[in-house]
Amino acid sequence: MPADSPARATARGTIALLTGAAGFTEHRPPSRPLPPDGPLGWAGYDAARERAAARTGEEESVVYGTGTVGDRACVLLAFEFGFLGGSLGRQTGDRLAAAYELALSRRLPLLALVATGGSRMQEGMVALTQLQRVAAASARLRAAGLPQIAVVRDPTTGGGWATVGAGADVVLALPGAQVGFAGSRVRPADADPYAYSAEGQFAAGQVDAVVPPGELARTVALWLRALGPHDALPAAPLPRARSAARLPETGREAVAAARAPGRPRAEAYLADYFAARLPLHGDRCGSTDPGLLCGFGLRADGSPVAYVAQCGTPTRPAGYRAAARTIRLADRLKVPVLTLVDTPGAANDAEAERAGAGAAIAETFAAIAAVRVPVTTLVIGEGGSGGALALAAPDNTHVTADSYFSVIAPEPAAAILKRPPSETGATADQLRLRPQDLVDLGIARSIVS
Repeated sequence: MPADSPARATARGTIALLTGAAGFTEHRPPSRPLPPDGPLGWAGYDAARERAAARTGEEESVVYGTGTVGDRACVLLAFEFGFLGGSLGRQTGDRLAAAYELALSRRLPLLALVATGGSRMQEGMVALTQLQRVAAASARLRAAGLPQIAVVRDPTTGGGWATVGAGADVVLALPGAQVGFAGSRVRPADADPYAYSAEGQFAAGQVDAVVPPGELARTVALWLRALGPHDALPAAPLPRARSAARLPETGREAVAAARAPGRPRAEAYLADYFAARLPLHGDRCGSTDPGLLCGFGLRADGSPVAYVAQCGTPTRPAGYRAAARTIRLADRLKVPVLTLVDTPGAANDAEAERAGAGAAIAETFAAIAAVRVPVTTLVIGEGGSGGALALAAPDNTHVTADSYFSVIAPEPAAAILKRPPSETGATADQLRLRPQDLVDLGIARSIVS
């Protein structure tokens, strides 16, 4: 990537891109000088540091302090790749730990602008153990309910990616950036370079968005608004129904209405509900499910709500893992959750089983069961079996007139009962899956009109 590319901007240039006229106040940790040529006595190390300082104007590979992005104060830390490849040594660890502690003491979000080649060879294991310091500092922020956002620049590799970058709650990347645990000099010679790019990491569900430099400040500002920190917020209000469907007279009519091609889907509900949406992408295990939408959104009044929305397709294990990730993050940050249920059921093909369908569904059930923030659920279409129930709030589920909820879809229900396909409609009638049945049975609290 060219040295003048926005993804290769200096640490201070990247900070200025985000804070603009609002400015940045730099902080410095207490000085802890290194012994001559560093902890290993590596010949020429002091001279290399002096050259890096003369070239960049920096004393170390990380700059940190407080600033404002949009209208939100935060702690910013930025790696200077021009200083020994943005590598992490003991003094870098001092600065990183101090930045996390500053965010903790002031109860501010942490925004990390990462560009690093990993641990510093000239400091050996002393450098490598700085990753443990970063992991511990990050864990303290998580325990305190403070959000962490990473913007990964070019390049972001090694331990810096595996801690400050990938360890953040939300990971944004600049286009074309090299991103991956293995840097270009140590990966296999025949490795596909796309896998080590921002776009490749996005495709694999490891990055939430690839954001052009011109949109970065606005995007980060919206994320800071959505993630807080917040005091306890009220439950997410119910969306309004997107169709004026009448209540079905039979179970088979309910199923037909939920499966109607023209019925409004999750995208229509979310577009109506939010003034701004900020997607979370992927399960962080190498997979994505385009049929399940996750993220945080801002309502017209500025209030944040996390959302998990099924899009009418069988939900895959990656979707359930992404849902659990979203719900747990919302719980930690005290943001209410909205779930939109619409699936004929969990994906049940061989690939889904190999990908851990049962464990992924169990993880989602557990996330809903353990959540402390209010969860609001609206069934907007098909509610097929446990694959739908995993996303439903046990005491705050509502339904639309063009939806159904059933122990299983009518076709497999008839098959389980050893009934011929001709009896599928009658089976649907027996299952009491209509919206009004669900209210009568105490499964749903109301029919949203």
